[in-house]
Amino acid sequence: MSQTSGLNRLVGLARKHLYVWSGVVVLLLACGGLFLLTGPAAVTADEKKISFDMIVSTGPTGAEGCLPDASAQVKVEKKKGAEEMEIKVSGLPPNTVFDVFVIQQPTGPFGMAWYQGDITTNHEGKGHGKFLGRFNNETFVVAPGSVAAPQVHTTGVIKDANPNNPATNPVHMYHLGLWFDSFADAANAGCPGNQTPFNGDHTAGIQVLNTNNFPAPGFGPLFQLD
Repeated sequence: MSQTSGLNRLVGLARKHLYVWSGVVVLLLACGGLFLLTGPAAVTADEKKISFDMIVSTGPTGAEGCLPDASAQVKVEKKKGAEEMEIKVSGLPPNTVFDVFVIQQPTGPFGMAWYQGDITTNHEGKGHGKFLGRFNNETFVVAPGSVAAPQVHTTGVIKDANPNNPATNPVHMYHLGLWFDSFADAANAGCPGNQTPFNGDHTAGIQVLNTNNFPAPGFGPLFQLD
């Protein structure tokens, strides 16, 4: 657990509270000084858990509205030594596998990404997944140096890094994305059939859902949980 100064702590808290309501409309009612806060995206949070929605991806690297009724509700709760993230999806093709990633930026080119697991829909296009890991404002990836990378996938459209991984200082990742596990499944659902690296053998389809409802790319919803 990192230690921060009192000033940095206050700045961080101020940023978080401003960010939760980014893009809000504030109406001051003269009688009684009551404030009404509304906005396109908000995190419901307390000391131990947060909840938020994901939205349909758009744009050249996303679903381009091919699944307009797709949605996801996310809950993250602090556990001993880690967090538990629960995702419920609906409006997706039935009996289809999707891949969950924690990502640096909600839309392409996405930045750093970490594979969390799969969600398989039922016959109604609904699915549910639970994942245990680091899903709070300390979620990050780091590569202190460039070393030999395992060569597992050396053929096909998308190959493993070769010969070494890129070195990077710590990069925080606070957004989520959901991808088709198969580019063929995406095409069968009437979506673009682009092949992407977002599954175990790098033959995934396009992104379907993300957290781009939180407009500041660097500070996604996971930032809200201490």
